Amino acid sequence: MPMLKDPSRKYQPFPQVDLPDRQWPARTITAPPRWLSTDLRDGNQSIIDPMDSVKKNRFFDLLVEVGVKEIEVGFPAAGQTEFDFISGLVKSDRIPDDVVIQVLTQSREDLIKRSFESLQGAREAIVHLYNAVSPAWRDIVFRMSREDVKQIAIKGAQLLVDEAAKQPGTKWHFQYSPETFSTAELDFSLEVCEAVMKVVGPSKDWPLIINLPATVEAATPNIYADQIEYFCRNLPNRDAAVISLHTHNDRGTGVAAAELGMMAGADRVEGCLFGNGERTGNCCLVTVAMNMYTQGVDPQLDFSNIDKVIETVEYCNQLPVHPRHPYGGELVFTAFSGSHQDAIKKGFEAQHGRNDELWRVPYLPIDPADLGRSYEAVIRVNSQSGKGGFAWVLEQTQGLKLPKKMQADFSRHVQKMADEQSRELNAEDIWQCFREAYFIGNVPKRFRLIDYEENKAADGSRIFTGTICVDGVQERVSGRGKGLLSSVLATIRETYGMDFEVLDYVEHALGSGIDANAAAYVECRLPDGRSGWGVGIDEDVATASVRAILSAANGAFARQDA
Repeated sequence: MPMLKDPSRKYQPFPQVDLPDRQWPARTITAPPRWLSTDLRDGNQSIIDPMDSVKKNRFFDLLVEVGVKEIEVGFPAAGQTEFDFISGLVKSDRIPDDVVIQVLTQSREDLIKRSFESLQGAREAIVHLYNAVSPAWRDIVFRMSREDVKQIAIKGAQLLVDEAAKQPGTKWHFQYSPETFSTAELDFSLEVCEAVMKVVGPSKDWPLIINLPATVEAATPNIYADQIEYFCRNLPNRDAAVISLHTHNDRGTGVAAAELGMMAGADRVEGCLFGNGERTGNCCLVTVAMNMYTQGVDPQLDFSNIDKVIETVEYCNQLPVHPRHPYGGELVFTAFSGSHQDAIKKGFEAQHGRNDELWRVPYLPIDPADLGRSYEAVIRVNSQSGKGGFAWVLEQTQGLKLPKKMQADFSRHVQKMADEQSRELNAEDIWQCFREAYFIGNVPKRFRLIDYEENKAADGSRIFTGTICVDGVQERVSGRGKGLLSSVLATIRETYGMDFEVLDYVEHALGSGIDANAAAYVECRLPDGRSGWGVGIDEDVATASVRAILSAANGAFARQDA
């Protein structure tokens, strides 16, 4: 069936919240929330093949390592595998003292009791109770009245209190979720949560966690923020509650909803690393945390080795992290566009030259090194790339600093290779292309320097005398000029009839120390009137300049031959 020409016949806009004096738009996030990972519960129930105990334990260790202090470890009443994993965590004493585990249960007596059984012997734990409260669930799924739904929550809360009293050795915390909060009436959500608080009896020192889930994301994130602010402002005994967020990503704004929800007064954020979860996923904890980091706020989560985090998450979920996923994707610190590459290259150069530490690099909101990524991976080359990209790659991998005009000359060689290969070019491809373009190393060429010496004549001129291999045959040649370069040019002109003129010459050290090589770049006006570049690399800068002239000669000969 095709899309409707008039979708208003089938869908209605989500209603606004009556909050004319809303405060959240003027606020900023200045401190991290309490984080809860639900990778082992919500994330696990959303993958094709749920994690076995080996994967769940590996994921748990990762969450501890990155600094998550509250971890929802499962739904113990869902099956024996879940129960055994949770019970095993408790009995094996693998839960650090500063980490609290959480389990989820529907508001049913048998499920609640089973949940407490799984936590027997725990030092500290959170039991998370939920039931759906929105009209669609009340009318369609449950066929219950408001009062019926509220009584389910009240009975569940009383069971929490009763079961916790049976295990006084554990420090218990309770969490209640009016599931489908984002599509429920605000007054009814408040009514149900207030009723649960009356049963539980929380205080400022022992608060109830009230989780307000966007179970289905049905509106723009500003409306969710309005809902959160309205709830926080109208909840009695607010200081005895921790307001928690659990956003989904049905509209693609789960992260934005969580961020605006924090601005609206929430204290806690639930989600999954890289946003795995039902349907389109949960809030991505990595993205929210790193967004804060780029604003100068310590998220108190450590993603210094983002690739290790990705490796574990992909192994456990058997789902790939998208190459364009914020902060973690393989391509997020990569530029193919020539103008982007040039801006990034200049940005890095300027960054190294500044006295302050403030990060200011075009197109990169964060220093890749902070996430354990290398600068070498930032710029990559394909047929869309410009001269700045491959020049940066050569500088990072080979130490070569190509003159600006030479970058334009080399770009035609790179573009030709990229078009022929029809794929991304890696650093080795670019280096090989450079060697072939300027006849460096063992690349086949007409002129190859064997040895040479430079002597000073009585009139002050310089005499170049050397052995050059031409088409496999060694020849002894010489020429005279005012300096080394001019004497080499004279040799080529007098011996091979190729009349060159030097237009530009640049040299620099490759590396540092006594063993550093030198690179020389020379631009010449060739016999056909066009300009061409030559490159020489040697441990001796004078020899590097001789090789550069011969490199230009090889290029001129190749043009004639073509």
